[in-house]
Amino acid sequence: MQIRQRVRAHQRLNRDFYARGTLKVARELIGMHLVHDDGRTRRIGRIVGTEAYRGPEDLAAHSARGRTPRTQVMFGPPGYAYVYLIYGVWNCLNVVTAAAGRPHAVLLRALEPIENLCEPSWGPGLLCRAMHIDRRLNGQDLCGKTLWLERPASNVQPARIARATRIGVEYAGLWALRPWRFFDRDSPYVSTLTARARSSAVTVFPRGGRRSESPAPPSSKKR
Repeated sequence: MQIRQRVRAHQRLNRDFYARGTLKVARELIGMHLVHDDGRTRRIGRIVGTEAYRGPEDLAAHSARGRTPRTQVMFGPPGYAYVYLIYGVWNCLNVVTAAAGRPHAVLLRALEPIENLCEPSWGPGLLCRAMHIDRRLNGQDLCGKTLWLERPASNVQPARIARATRIGVEYAGLWALRPWRFFDRDSPYVSTLTARARSSAVTVFPRGGRRSESPAPPSSKKR
């Protein structure tokens, strides 16, 4: 008897996904979906840019300064959200990886809108604003029911992934040269794309969102 193959539905990432090498996680997050359900609206974006940070040796990581009230989440178990504020304005979302006691994390840099994203989402600060993510979600369990990541349906075309050096971490010396940034080379939502190139590709946002030409925030310096 022939069994009809079903298209796999969206599947949440479990703790084991995050409890691996940080570079591997950073790469495999490209193409995954970030979901924020605040009880009123479910917002979904496809991840198209990430950066890996491997403290405390990595001088570009916040955890290079050791365990502090700010970085406490990074020293905990994997699969939790590390949300911090830069320039007093922009929130940035990181996914804690590796094992408890190893302060590693992956910064989410850019999203393609999937559902209920009505603002620009290229750049870590814009991403959080579009997804309504702020420091109230710092320490949030990514295996919970409010903020999580999931695999897209199995019939989605895999991303063509490229890698490059991280952005805005020149102060970290040789660590700034590590090619620990990963991105979907075909996505117009990658944060390093020029505004002119993006404007010709990004025309509308899902669910009636208006197009915006708001400039991207500064890079997440001084991690």
